[in-house]
Amino acid sequence: MALLRGLAVFNRGLTPNKCFTPVQLFGNGTNTLHQSSPPASFFPPSEGVMLLPGTFKNKVAFITGGGTGLGKAMTTALSSLGAECVIASRNLDVLMKTAEEISQQTGNKVHAVQCNVRDPASVEAAVDQLVNEVGLPDVVINNAAGNFISPSEKLSPNAWRTITDTVLNGTAYVTLDIGKRLIKAEKGAAFLAITTIYAESGSGFVVPSAAAKSGVETLCTSLAAEWGSYGMRFNVIQPGPIKTKGAFSRMDPTGMYEKAALKRIPVGRMGTPGEIANLAAYLCSEYASWVSGAIIRMDGGEYVSMAGEFNGLKEVTKEQWAMMESMIRKTKGS
Repeated sequence: MALLRGLAVFNRGLTPNKCFTPVQLFGNGTNTLHQSSPPASFFPPSEGVMLLPGTFKNKVAFITGGGTGLGKAMTTALSSLGAECVIASRNLDVLMKTAEEISQQTGNKVHAVQCNVRDPASVEAAVDQLVNEVGLPDVVINNAAGNFISPSEKLSPNAWRTITDTVLNGTAYVTLDIGKRLIKAEKGAAFLAITTIYAESGSGFVVPSAAAKSGVETLCTSLAAEWGSYGMRFNVIQPGPIKTKGAFSRMDPTGMYEKAALKRIPVGRMGTPGEIANLAAYLCSEYASWVSGAIIRMDGGEYVSMAGEFNGLKEVTKEQWAMMESMIRKTKGS
């Protein structure tokens, strides 16, 4: 990549008004983050509920990690479409507050069930409560997760277990417990897992999460093949950067990640919980009854932007292109 290194030197030699300097505007809280000029202006977020009213009428949805962030957004969408939702996590106070808030907003009952997905006994008790209160679910969303940034050489066995027990083992415990009951009852369901784009590529500094999320994807694709005959579908969403309070407090405590992320997202902005919720609702609905074993990346083009060897050339100005074209034309031989 001598060309790119040479370009970097060339760019440093330019006067300030000719250097490539993307202007960024950043929101506070969970507002959408975007660049102040296109392409973000071409791709504004649309967070209104996409599907028809009543799409999930008489359906039961079970969402882990449903009290905050993406889980709360997905619960809100499903509830607004008629589902009777049951949200689960360790913090019952947060769950009850969220359940009441969504119920008042949508007019549909939302139940709160305390559950530590790392503990099989807790999962079994939560599913027992789910079945006793509303019956077996038609939709199961494995959203509970945990993550933090750390050099891998500083990871302790306990740190490793904390993440992998929540993400991989927790997803497995919930899926296997509910799945076995569904098979016995001869009832089908749509399962959805929320992973991340680096589950596909791997990533340094979040190694437990990368390994666990990759395992979740393999779990889902394996069961899509095995349990389809029982009437169960399994799909995965890989979100790119979406600013939620809990995730960014652990993953971007200084705010530096936001600036770097926007530079590599071709669409020019971060995603929103509502956008993920719409895709989740579709994948769990009967409109997607032929979709199973799918892993869908939703990241504004970030993954492919990082993957392309020469994608850094998007920072080249017209003047620099003219200069390089002249240099290339003068090159002779191989």
